[in-house]
Amino acid sequence: MERHRVAHAMFAADVASQKLGIEMVELGDGHAVMSMTVTHDMVNGHAITHGGFVFLLADTTFAMACNSYSDSAVAARCDIRYLRPTKAGDVLVAEAVERARFGRNGIYDVRVTRGTEVVAEFRGDSRTISSTA
Repeated sequence: MERHRVAHAMFAADVASQKLGIEMVELGDGHAVMSMTVTHDMVNGHAITHGGFVFLLADTTFAMACNSYSDSAVAARCDIRYLRPTKAGDVLVAEAVERARFGRNGIYDVRVTRGTEVVAEFRGDSRTISSTA
């Protein structure tokens, strides 16, 4: 069986992430790193990155980490803390780390950075689903 097959198949079919230019940098068991360059279409009226795009990058990275095993998983809950604004041209990198995995549940933390600065912290709870769901 191909390693990380669920995550790779999911990302290949993820039209939203592909259109936004999100790239997979690294994928391991319970771990993922993704990147995205902020475009002019992603900024709000304050000329800073719309929080929804930062959330989407973090959520996509979370999804890759919790789907890195042989079972499909979905988000059960997630939240984000925005710490610093970003702007068009910034390259954002999100890294998801598994904190716990038990039964059908998982807890993952995602740190979004611009260079060495942390711009957002995200936590997601996952739930595995049957392959027929």
